[in-house]
Amino acid sequence: MKLVPLGDRVVLKQLEAEETTKSGIVLPGQSKEKPQQAEVLAVGPGGMVDGKEVKMEVKTGDQVIYSKYAGTEVKLEDQEYIVVRQSDILAVIEN
Repeated sequence: MKLVPLGDRVVLKQLEAEETTKSGIVLPGQSKEKPQQAEVLAVGPGGMVDGKEVKMEVKTGDQVIYSKYAGTEVKLEDQEYIVVRQSDILAVIEN
């Protein structure tokens, strides 16, 4: 099964939060608040959304920062995804 976003929506997979203390102990992601950092898995076609032309500026594989309370969490085949509007994506992380 595959999620295919419509309009200006983007499917994200949240990146795991791991933190290492100064002494080298790795704290698992479960113990902290979820980060708003994710990888883009699928991008909608854009086009006319709510009467305005929307050009999709993110692409599959991008790592992004998204708004904390944005989107809808979806569970599909034991995987969790977040579907957000492109406007809820705050930044693209470039290396």
